[in-house]
Amino acid sequence: DCSYCFLQNYLTNGTMSAVGNTQSLIEEVKQRLEEQPWRFFRIGTWELGDSLALEKDINQASELIMAFKNLPNAVLELKTKSDCVDTILDLDHGNKTVVSWSINPAKIIDEQEHKTASLQKRLAAMKKVEAAGYPIGLHFDPMIYYPEWEADYHELIDQIFDTISPKSLAWVSVGSLRFNPEMKQKIALNFPKSYIHSQEMILGPDGKIRYVKPLRLNMYKSFMKKLNSFLDSQTVLYFCMERFDVWEKILGYSPRSIGHLDYIFADKMRLKYPEMVETMGSLEMYETHQDT
Repeated sequence: DCSYCFLQNYLTNGTMSAVGNTQSLIEEVKQRLEEQPWRFFRIGTWELGDSLALEKDINQASELIMAFKNLPNAVLELKTKSDCVDTILDLDHGNKTVVSWSINPAKIIDEQEHKTASLQKRLAAMKKVEAAGYPIGLHFDPMIYYPEWEADYHELIDQIFDTISPKSLAWVSVGSLRFNPEMKQKIALNFPKSYIHSQEMILGPDGKIRYVKPLRLNMYKSFMKKLNSFLDSQTVLYFCMERFDVWEKILGYSPRSIGHLDYIFADKMRLKYPEMVETMGSLEMYETHQDT
């Protein structure tokens, strides 16, 4: 029930639901892998919900973890804002599942990420997952601007790496607050105490409302400088829904296509987690088939 969640703009049925036939999901994944055995796939379950919040009741993530252990060229990502990890800690995951957290400073979690686990609970869950041998993913997305943002996001990075080792990270994504134009009114209606939609924002070329570029660049530069002091070169670091010029100004390069980004992702996973990537297609193959 996060104030910024895009689902309030897409879903009209508030009933909590989950897929019952997990085996059908697994068969669909297997078919996709067989079609392109040279491609490395990252597959997640969180687009329309949280991967682990209901795990104690539905056991779906556990079934998927055990299935992915034996799948070639694929990694399962379980993305959560919960601390519901106890049921997966003793599984033989084969290093083929990444447990990820969408994370923000405590102030944003407390004020905007309603009904989710607190920062301290998420950090405690990360520590458990690391001890169980899972690779970890971090999604600093959306970063939200407020007067104390810089100090709070820097402190957040320190808190994370006081809890887990940077060597446990598979990937990190970074993005800033954005939403479709019609969602501004829904945020105001659904969360009248929220202030996130009151900053200066513009309509971008992708049709989304977002912070003006100078503000985004300033936030990213400060945040990345702090973050990069911890990361190794094999950790995948990428921007979510930012144009090539933002990549180049902050990271010094930009992928030339979606296929190129997929290739970079696969190559870094191959180097850091060889058991994940059994065969590696060429960059040309990734770019030729990037829309399939």
